Amino acid sequence: MNDRTHKINTNEGLIDEALSRSVAEILPSKRELKKELQSGKRLTFYLGIDPTASYVHLGHSTNYLMLERFHALGHRIIVLIGDFTAMIGDPSDKTSMRVQLTREQVLDNLKTFKQQIGKILNFNDADNPIEFKFNSEWLSKLTFEDSVELASNFTVQQMLERDAFKKRVAEEKPLFVHEFFYPLMQGYDSVALDVDVEVGGTDQTFNMLAGRTLLKRYKQKEKFVITTTLLVNPDTGEKLMSKSLGTGVGLDLGAKEMFFKIMQISDAGIYQCFVDCTRLSMGEIAEIKKRLDSNENPRDIKKELAREVVSMYHGSEAAFDAEKRWVSEVSHKNLAQDIHTVQIGSDESIVDLIARLDIVKSRGEARRLIKQNAVKINNNRVNNENATLINGDILHVGKKHAFKVSV
Repeated sequence: MNDRTHKINTNEGLIDEALSRSVAEILPSKRELKKELQSGKRLTFYLGIDPTASYVHLGHSTNYLMLERFHALGHRIIVLIGDFTAMIGDPSDKTSMRVQLTREQVLDNLKTFKQQIGKILNFNDADNPIEFKFNSEWLSKLTFEDSVELASNFTVQQMLERDAFKKRVAEEKPLFVHEFFYPLMQGYDSVALDVDVEVGGTDQTFNMLAGRTLLKRYKQKEKFVITTTLLVNPDTGEKLMSKSLGTGVGLDLGAKEMFFKIMQISDAGIYQCFVDCTRLSMGEIAEIKKRLDSNENPRDIKKELAREVVSMYHGSEAAFDAEKRWVSEVSHKNLAQDIHTVQIGSDESIVDLIARLDIVKSRGEARRLIKQNAVKINNNRVNNENATLINGDILHVGKKHAFKVSV
């Protein structure tokens, strides 16, 4: 279907949400991109991914859900697999050189990649198919002369502006010449694809701007850059999804394991997960935010998050079954052999209760235990001394004390 006959949705509300949800920054400006989107012109968006691992988790889904929103508006979407650049290794935010992968390793990582991404993006849309491309198609054909020509568009000083390189120079750690070629290659992807917009995480800003420079140079064309927010705990700044720390919720997980993993996410990250990892409207999420701010038990809202996410990837029936399993296996089982039932007054705070149970000598000590993450409700750390307890909750204080709450 050509661009002239393709139906483009210019609804201002949908455009505003697409340009604000999970967005860290838009370059050169949000106003200019909004104007292009409202013009009715069909734009080409792309996201580049290096398959350095076979694992895709919820933190990665932010970018794919953003592409889905622009696809719903009728725009052309390209998912670019950096099968060539993955063999070089992206130095972004790395304090040492990445280990270079072989062609075989890259292809092995790709085996389930499209299948996992396809749980979000519809690669079978007959009217507006999402395209799946590989940058080896053009990068493997570049000559040494072409590489020198590309390199002539940048200075060493510009390359050293990136924090990761600057830090290595300051620490006298090796910085290899071939690492300078990575942003050139990613930048050339924009030229080869002739794109209008590139989407990527904030760690990709330098590389994406290199593409903007090259597109201006070779095609006299402006390119917009959208950087997406990183899924982090707002209290600590730590990543909510990390494979190395065992906190990543993989898109390839079964319904039960996915539900259980989401229930382990920090309460502080619930709101951001709704924004970045679900298809709920921002209006619906605003109502959820009000409930979180009103001290409603975050466990119940987290269950809604888990139900919503599992439904996206496995269907509502599987999500319902996974929730029942969680309630049965975690929420309602005896988590301590010597668990006691404790009656709590309707106005009694968690601080008052801990002090009354003679676990500590004062309310001040009870508060300190909460600050030290030593208090849990249903295996979730309590970080708010105003947290509420409901009938059937399991309260842990330290490693030795467990109580079942009766209201």
